[in-house]
Amino acid sequence: VQLQAFGGGLGQAGDSLELSCAVSGDTFSRYYMGWFRQAPGKEREFVAAIGWNGGSIDYADSVKGRFTISRDNAKNTVYLQMSSLRPEDMAVYYCAQANTPGSILSRDPRRIAYWGQGTLVTVSS
Repeated sequence: VQLQAFGGGLGQAGDSLELSCAVSGDTFSRYYMGWFRQAPGKEREFVAAIGWNGGSIDYADSVKGRFTISRDNAKNTVYLQMSSLRPEDMAVYYCAQANTPGSILSRDPRRIAYWGQGTLVTVSS
C-alpha cells in the first residue's frame, strides 16, 4: 500500500487549504483513513478520521469546526479541507490508513499501519 499526500503549502492565518491523499490498490474502501500532524519538536498527533463509507467521522478538538475530512472511494482519495487556519496548525500533515477502525479511532499514531510521506503546511500570522 502506498499513500501519497498533496496540497500542503503556505497560507496566512484565516486562510483555507485542502490536502489530498491518494492511495494505491483496490482495497481503499475497506479501510478507515485519517490525518495526523507533527509540528517541530512535538509528537505526531491525531487530526481526523473517517470510516469506510464516509461515516464515523472524528476530529481532534483543536480542529473541530474548522477542518473537514472526506473521502472519494471511486478515486481512492481522502481529503482534509482546512479553514480558518491558525499559526498553531503549522505542521507536517500525514495521511494514515488503519488496519482496523479501532486503530485510528484510538488516535494513537503507534497503531497506524501505513503512512503517507507527509506534506508541510505553513501558516503565517
